[in-house]
Amino acid sequence: MAQEKSKEKKIFVLDTSVIIFEHNSIMNFAEHDIGIPITVLEELDQFKKGNDTKNFEAREFIRLLDKLAKDQMLHNWNPLNGKGKGNFKVLMHAKSKIDANEVFDEEKADHRILNSALQLQQEAKGKKVILVSKDINLRLKAKSLGLPAEDYNTGKVKNVSTLYTGKTVHDRTSPDKINELYEQGSCDAAEVLGSKKPLKNNYYILKSGKKSILAYYNPATEKIEHVEKRAAYGIKPRNAEQTFAIHAILNPDIKLVTMQGVAGTGKTLIALAAALEQKRNFKQIYLARPIVPLSNKDIGYLPGDIKSKLNPYMEPLWDNLKFIQNQYHETDKEYSKLTEMVNHEKLVITPLAYIRGRSLSNICFIVDEAQNLTPHEVKTIITRAGENTKIIFTGDIYQIDTPYLDSQSNGLSYLIDRVKNHELYAHITLEKGERSELANLANELL
Repeated sequence: MAQEKSKEKKIFVLDTSVIIFEHNSIMNFAEHDIGIPITVLEELDQFKKGNDTKNFEAREFIRLLDKLAKDQMLHNWNPLNGKGKGNFKVLMHAKSKIDANEVFDEEKADHRILNSALQLQQEAKGKKVILVSKDINLRLKAKSLGLPAEDYNTGKVKNVSTLYTGKTVHDRTSPDKINELYEQGSCDAAEVLGSKKPLKNNYYILKSGKKSILAYYNPATEKIEHVEKRAAYGIKPRNAEQTFAIHAILNPDIKLVTMQGVAGTGKTLIALAAALEQKRNFKQIYLARPIVPLSNKDIGYLPGDIKSKLNPYMEPLWDNLKFIQNQYHETDKEYSKLTEMVNHEKLVITPLAYIRGRSLSNICFIVDEAQNLTPHEVKTIITRAGENTKIIFTGDIYQIDTPYLDSQSNGLSYLIDRVKNHELYAHITLEKGERSELANLANELL
């Protein structure tokens, strides 16, 4: 949005979906003016109660608006605080020349928002009025009525096809350097990669003809170091990327790990197995995932007590735990240790909502399905980290179940793009499906 400065001043009309995505969005439109339909305030009033992120965003925006208003009337244009900012006002209910309720033959909140923007378009001669919404269908409706509309782009990754993968294949490696890595375990980075400075904690497949070796760049020693294949709690890596992922999670110097990949690549399984491998280093292991209700209905619609309501969402996590446990015989101590950890809450599988607001110290915290989180939610989770805490995010940025996120705007993509090249962070994109040949068939051809 900041790039608009050199162009003509515009008026952006914000939809409710933008506010609950980021309450501070009103401040991110450079010098342009902001219109907030009164219908948006009505909808935020319904969202303000609850413990979900959307409820927090609604409350924070209402407080922000009250602070900006001071003693002024909101139906008039008022200045936004901050250098180079525009003005804002609340758009009252209006019936424009084109009535969205009549066009779409239905009276609803979205259509009242459209009418407010259309009326402003008629009044604000000489200024371009643009509806900003995370709701694709509302943007399409606006465009069908001759009203420009666009997505809220702040924090959006520009091109996910070039998103950081965490891995580089280096084909022209000296065979002597490969031998040196095998024999000594490390070598000078410049001698392997040339003058280009490598990204911190980046992983490498170094090749020389038929010879190859797995390695990574250690920012502490500034050397390329050999990465050995090692199993984690009975789970053996089946490809280079899984080897890298286990290495990153087991590395005590790396406090934040992300894994991205399609279904069946082993993200959750590897994360859980590697966490269990180092269970003595942490007080607890938390495995959590956001609850994305079916048909966007709250879990209260489901029958039964709270445990019955949550079980369907947590079952995939229990499946991974059972798979790890079944690597051992029932008489093995590792088998009984997992049962004991669950019973004594040393290993906790829980909805992500139950974790928010807590201080996470001496914990290995795995967040599954992180692509269904907003950038603000990801930031909130990471800022809860205390001493000796490792956080692991896993997910598939192309498999999003929430209506107002996509591959570019979800929290996982945002995190990978923003935190790469930090000494506390490592990322790996898992590419090869290892669940079964049938699962690979579905991923490749369907």
